Amino acid sequence: MKRKHYPAILLLEDGTKYYGWSFSNSIKSTGEVVFNTGITGYQEIMTDPSYAEQIITFTYPEIGNTGINEEDNEANKIYIRGIIAKNISNKPSNWRQTKNLIDYLIQKKIPHIFGIDTRALTKHLRHYGVMNGCITDSIINTEMIQVIIENTSKMTGNRLVNKVTTKKLYPFLLTNKNSGIYSHLNQKNPFENHYLFHIAVIDLGVKNNILSRLIDYNCKITVLPADSNYYTIKQLQVDGILLSNGPGDPSSMTDIINNVKNIIDFCNIPIFGICMGHQIISLALGAETFKLKFGHRGINHPAGMNQQAEITSQNHGFAVKLNSSLNKKLAISHFNLNDSTVAGIIHKNRPIFSVQYHPEASPGPHDSDYLFKHFIYLIEQSKINH
Repeated sequence: MKRKHYPAILLLEDGTKYYGWSFSNSIKSTGEVVFNTGITGYQEIMTDPSYAEQIITFTYPEIGNTGINEEDNEANKIYIRGIIAKNISNKPSNWRQTKNLIDYLIQKKIPHIFGIDTRALTKHLRHYGVMNGCITDSIINTEMIQVIIENTSKMTGNRLVNKVTTKKLYPFLLTNKNSGIYSHLNQKNPFENHYLFHIAVIDLGVKNNILSRLIDYNCKITVLPADSNYYTIKQLQVDGILLSNGPGDPSSMTDIINNVKNIIDFCNIPIFGICMGHQIISLALGAETFKLKFGHRGINHPAGMNQQAEITSQNHGFAVKLNSSLNKKLAISHFNLNDSTVAGIIHKNRPIFSVQYHPEASPGPHDSDYLFKHFIYLIEQSKINH
């Protein structure tokens, strides 16, 4: 069925305009306009809490070719402010699809614009940096829209983790119908009575795929709110802690940073940080972060050191500063090989490590999976030594 197109406009903070189309005729949404260079993964991107309050430009010329399925959602709620595409497929084909992307955008009321030159837009953002923008069908009074954009909060200083984290502690199980990952498996959890380890996942905006990878290692998982403190962790008697990905400015989350500092000081168990978790751990150990000009978002980012590289999936607008503070307690394990920013750290004396990318996303496809194995190995050694 051919959907009706409605005129739409993308207006950027600096006054740049792009005219296109939308399948919705009543939209007005503002957010930070960013771009993702991945060829695939549009469903995972749209449902990733790390993109909260952002409008995502897909650089690949056409998205929606494989439709939407019920298994690849990274969260149950959508936090993005909109998407921008060159073309959206009306005839998807995939054995897992349950609906096409166009229907999904309409049903979920996701603001969108297509038919614009996404290559020109991406070049503009690379040159001038990511900035706030607005998708709207109100193409007459652009001055009013410009005021709305100027009044939209910037990403710097924005405490978005509080908007996406769980409000209460919960166990993540293989049979959890809310997970969106294993809901197609109508069977009892085979590891229910003989988990290897108990992992506390501090939810800064966690992706379901991170939890599913831990389940693959026979771990019992308890997901905790972002503001959980040392005493909560202690009562759970966990074997390891994972700090998840998440949105916003890491340096603004001072209460979470202080909690993690106390957890590091008093919980002598392995800790693994992913993306935002990496930044929070670094800040808790005395490092600093800064905002990147246009961020790293895609599934083709090389990271490594000493003539070794892995292809990684990345999604972040902030990074850890490369300065002397890193040398006191931390050592760098990975650099982003595109711009030499810090992509991984390890603690010199404690079983703590983190990376600025997503090993669960498997873009290599298995280049980074060893990080989960290393986390499990540290837990095993920690239990032997105690």
